[in-house]
Amino acid sequence: MVIAPPVSLDAKSLLARVSVGRSVHKYLKDEIVFSQGDVADAVFYVQKGKVRVTVISDLGREAIVAVLGANKFFGEGCLTDQVQRVASVAASMDSIIVRIEKSATVSLIHEESKFSEMFIGYLLRRSIRVEADLVDQLFNSTEERLARLLLLSAKFGKQEKPEKVIERISQMRLAEMIGTTRSRVGYLMNKFRRQGFIAYNGGIEIHSTLLNVVLFGDPKVRT
Repeated sequence: MVIAPPVSLDAKSLLARVSVGRSVHKYLKDEIVFSQGDVADAVFYVQKGKVRVTVISDLGREAIVAVLGANKFFGEGCLTDQVQRVASVAASMDSIIVRIEKSATVSLIHEESKFSEMFIGYLLRRSIRVEADLVDQLFNSTEERLARLLLLSAKFGKQEKPEKVIERISQMRLAEMIGTTRSRVGYLMNKFRRQGFIAYNGGIEIHSTLLNVVLFGDPKVRT
């Protein structure tokens, strides 16, 4: 699961300078932005809201590979040799998304040095996060992966102020995001709640003590 770092708010004003090849769309919760296999011909920017990126395997299994909030880009694969979308993207909540055609994005990168610097920096940070997620999947337990996902969702370790309460996420979706079963997620969420690391208060209330799971493995050793 990849959760990309924030992009400078200057992105919104820089994108507003694009007069041709730029459009703004409103998406309702669960509405599809594009589907796996569609033509890759534009880059997208989340102006408001949140989207989820999913991939379907040849066997028909679906997995969430990223959750992207406001000030995030997606669909940048079209700037390389990608001619078809390798994933699907849908709004996780009511969202406002900017669509910038491939040609307009390329022109913006060439003509606006500030945008180019910001966009390249974003892609590099996202690449680093992908590597971190891969290490997380390969070497960490499901308990540590779930704790890390919840902390990242609450923006712990990011420049923004952490969000104490995040939106309620279904156990099935959490299981897809960390590569385990729904029953395993249910067991771990109950365990975290009993140990005081999380609470249910409309959404999921994340306490900073959940960091113990990521830093020290078995939280019982440190609590």
